[in-house]
Amino acid sequence: MNGPERQWALLSYRLPREPSTPRITVWRKLKRLGVGQISDGLVALPAGARTQEQLEWIAEEVTDSGGTATVWIAHPAAAGHEQQLVEDMTQARAAEYRQVLAQAEYARDTDDAERRRVLAKLRAELRRIQRRDYFPPSDRHAAERAVEALHPANTTEESTP
Repeated sequence: MNGPERQWALLSYRLPREPSTPRITVWRKLKRLGVGQISDGLVALPAGARTQEQLEWIAEEVTDSGGTATVWIAHPAAAGHEQQLVEDMTQARAAEYRQVLAQAEYARDTDDAERRRVLAKLRAELRRIQRRDYFPPSDRHAAERAVEALHPANTTEESTP
């Protein structure tokens, strides 16, 4: 094999230091997308029509803010580089799932109204994380189970003798 087969959508960008608002806005959008950071100003997502379009929209925003940006489709020359990128992205999502898991476990001991509120909030958070979860870690299933355990039907069964 001559290298990894997976293609990646890359965004190379540079924004002026001031004003800082466009840089912060772009950084937040990239974070919401779950990009893998290759280096300063170079991020990656698994290539696909959706991810490429998302990076193109951000590239347009960068240029509208006085910066420069290009979107590329490429693949790493060495499997180790891709492996590290996938691992970094997986670990970032795993940390988010562990945070959801901790919140769900904490909410188990709250009253019904609070549990319902937390259930709705954590379901929404899981959906947000799943949209940027390109390489699902095992923590995903544990977080999903913990959140669904907050559902009233599940909690009453546990408390019934």
